[in-house]
Amino acid sequence: KMAADTSVDILQKVLENEILQSTKVVEEHLDAEIQKLDQMDEDELERLKQRRLEALRKSQQQKQEWLSKGHGEYREIPSERDFFQEVKESKNVVCHFYRDTTFRCQIMDKHLTVLAKKHIETKFLKLNAEKSPFLCERLRIKVIPTLALIKDGKTQDYVVGFTDLGNTDDFTTETLEWRLGCADVINYSGNLMEPPFQSQKKYGTSFTKLDKKTIRGKIYDSDSDDD
Repeated sequence: KMAADTSVDILQKVLENEILQSTKVVEEHLDAEIQKLDQMDEDELERLKQRRLEALRKSQQQKQEWLSKGHGEYREIPSERDFFQEVKESKNVVCHFYRDTTFRCQIMDKHLTVLAKKHIETKFLKLNAEKSPFLCERLRIKVIPTLALIKDGKTQDYVVGFTDLGNTDDFTTETLEWRLGCADVINYSGNLMEPPFQSQKKYGTSFTKLDKKTIRGKIYDSDSDDD
């Protein structure tokens, strides 16, 4: 029993010594950091401060520039002509081609309103598909709602209906944010490898299906069965 007690004592001493050593390392590291700051002369500290202030000023300037170009809010543009001007002056643009009679466009509106405020680096627009036959044909938009995702004036990607959003009307704003992040049209901080789809998917239970409607026989409602 005495031998066992002795080995426990030894272990305890070793453990205490380990803790002391690691505490000492942390303290030495902190001391070194403090000493480094103490040794910085006033000029160096001033330069460090100026660099930080400059970075802050640039970021504020960029934010103001985005706001002046209509970023930060989800806006409707009146015509196809406006679309080209809006797209030309911003690097990242999300444009929702919608129609008043399509229920799913209202769902999309709700999420885009939130994201426009959060992602000020991107311009969020909506355009009535019925008033934009030229654009719909040129961008080959067949289903409403469709989001055109535009970078540097070029349409890079599309979100067509809710297929990429978990195939449900109850998708979260985070799911749409993830999808826009995949297209690199917003600054996305989450993990692109993990789409935040809800575990329970509902298929059309939260709304009444509308009859299929077409625009010039070409554009279909994603509310209909003919997706």
